[in-house]
Amino acid sequence: MKSVELAFETYGDPGDCPLLILHGFLASSRNWRTVAKRLAEKYHVYVLDMRNHGASPHDERMDYPAMAYDVIHFLDNCGLRKAHLLGHSMGGKVAMCMALLHPERIESLIIADIAPVNYEHSFDPVIHALRQLPLETLSNRKEAEMFLAEAIPDLGFRQFLLQNLLLKDGSYYWRINLDIIQDTAHHIVGFPNEALEPFGGKALFIAGQHSTYMRPDAVFEFFPNAEIVEIPDTGHWLYVQAPDAFCRVVDDWIARR
Repeated sequence: MKSVELAFETYGDPGDCPLLILHGFLASSRNWRTVAKRLAEKYHVYVLDMRNHGASPHDERMDYPAMAYDVIHFLDNCGLRKAHLLGHSMGGKVAMCMALLHPERIESLIIADIAPVNYEHSFDPVIHALRQLPLETLSNRKEAEMFLAEAIPDLGFRQFLLQNLLLKDGSYYWRINLDIIQDTAHHIVGFPNEALEPFGGKALFIAGQHSTYMRPDAVFEFFPNAEIVEIPDTGHWLYVQAPDAFCRVVDDWIARR
């Protein structure tokens, strides 16, 4: 399987235990800077840009085995036999896939608000809205935000998505390849759980109180030694909504390993 060389940001003392953070769909390492800097007080934190996201290379294949292999390749390049692994949403599925396929590379596993299941929702409306943005005539980011308001009414989500919109030489462009994103989005809502053996190690699943993504039955099927912790007054973006509580849960878990 071909891997890509993942871009990344790093924080903390290289002598501390390595902690890898894997972001969600249409996000990037920059979304995790606040949390990464706090966790870097105790860990050497690597925040990766997954393939087709952030500053990492684009590749027509984007499924969980391929992305898990990218992380294995990253560990090898860094000379790391094992690492603590924290993934949110899509990144959580990458981390779960990696744990099921290569458990020997996992020091501890932390999954934020996602389960090893095939979800029924579709990213098609969001991707379609992004593709309709008239890049050639945009004069500023506020104009882009207003253009997307009807299709994507949540302001916070619009601003999150527009972090992928960059300006160069007076023209706006998408940092992500929307053609690849659209063609492979069905892999992101799915999960390759066929013929995978359960993970025998400990695993922490952190759920947002108001999120609908957590599926305990599916979690325990593949991660029988999992612990599920809920953060009050949060939804799917729990690490943004309650960064202090999120970091405490992560730190407490790693400290007990």
